[in-house]
Amino acid sequence: MTAIKTFILLFLFTSMLGTGSGCATLPNVSEVIDEAPKAEKPRQIVSSRGVLSPQKSKAVMERLKKSVNPTDFLERHTAVVESVTESPLTKGNRVTLLSDGQATYAAMFKAIRKAKDHINIESYIIEDDETGRTFADLLLQKQAHGVRVSVIYDSMGSMNTPASFFQRMRDGGIQVVEFNPLNPLEAGVKWELINRDHRKILIADGTVAIIGGINISKVYSSSPLKRKRNVKAPIHWRDTDIQVEGPAVAEFQKLFLDTWEKQKGPKLSGRNYFPDLKETGTALVRVVGSTPGETNRIPFIVYVSAISFAEHSIHMTNSYFIPDDQIVKALTDAAGRGVDVKIILPGITDSSLVLHAQRYHYSVLLKSGVKIYEHGTSLLHAKTATVDSVWSTVGSTNMDFLSLLSNNEVNAVILSREFAGEMEKTFARDLANSRQIQWKDWKNRPYLPRVREWFINLFVRWL
Repeated sequence: MTAIKTFILLFLFTSMLGTGSGCATLPNVSEVIDEAPKAEKPRQIVSSRGVLSPQKSKAVMERLKKSVNPTDFLERHTAVVESVTESPLTKGNRVTLLSDGQATYAAMFKAIRKAKDHINIESYIIEDDETGRTFADLLLQKQAHGVRVSVIYDSMGSMNTPASFFQRMRDGGIQVVEFNPLNPLEAGVKWELINRDHRKILIADGTVAIIGGINISKVYSSSPLKRKRNVKAPIHWRDTDIQVEGPAVAEFQKLFLDTWEKQKGPKLSGRNYFPDLKETGTALVRVVGSTPGETNRIPFIVYVSAISFAEHSIHMTNSYFIPDDQIVKALTDAAGRGVDVKIILPGITDSSLVLHAQRYHYSVLLKSGVKIYEHGTSLLHAKTATVDSVWSTVGSTNMDFLSLLSNNEVNAVILSREFAGEMEKTFARDLANSRQIQWKDWKNRPYLPRVREWFINLFVRWL
């Protein structure tokens, strides 16, 4: 489906229904911050053996703070996040950065092949192409060898995938759930068109989780190195995932099983979905999920809080950047207090409407000192951020209203100086392939693009 058709479909349905994200609002984060407990309160951290004592939790955070430039960011931000979510901050995780589809698919295939008990997959898009069929074949093999395979796919995201593709998986014994079917007669739960499952999660044996922005599609399989001048080649999709091993995997599992239950999937039993998880690394990880219908949109609060408390740097990459006023204010305020704010956004896109809506916000951001770059060698699809060289997030959450208000999303927040260093290296590589938007040039651009951006921005809640 083209971007224009999607836009029209969503606009017409939300107009007729008068419900959904068109009427919902994002939480007031300043109120959340004001109501959060004092930052001096020791943070509670979960290890493989259970909840750490306040003294040990405080010691872990103090060691982390000493590893970077002086900042109160960790304590202040963590206090706010803990006031809105029960998802714990877990220690002892190994987090591996997976840049682009080739690395992510290699990690996924390895995790699938090694699985002995179960494989759970949740994906917005699963296409019937070379990549999708490779996944299906491998999953069918594992199911045939006694591994329980369960799959959730989104009805809208996978609307171009024929029913026969998923029926083949069901015929092979794989349990498949269609999230919120587009046909209301097929919906086994309350039907809401704009509530979509935008998560991308793979869990193998409850010990390994891979999450991020990559769907199951051949568009992520190409390499930017294969594109040559005057030679037509597939557009490379630039994306980021992570592999997590350690206590945090249980939190991803909880999100998957909760969605499975809410979508009335077949009963899942007889498998060890929550094995004992050993500490395998040094990263602190918090799993941040959101579910349609909840007023407390946790990924949104996490982002605004992190930006608001940043003291040194904010380096953000986002594929669909249509921020609300709170995000814009947080970014401009950060730049105003001397924080190095850099944002890499798509210059090549699969949605011209989103590109125009994205550019509507450039003027106010550039005037405040925010540095904006457009990626030019690939179709940028990553959703990541690093703050103060110690806090990072990778996940599926876009900076637009549908993602922040209406979708099932999942991000991992990683507190680790070492992992943040890997993120900064990736950010630097993306920066080298991007063009900086200069305010002196932007303010003198033609009048017509300004009008187009203003008009499209009237409908940003449906993009």
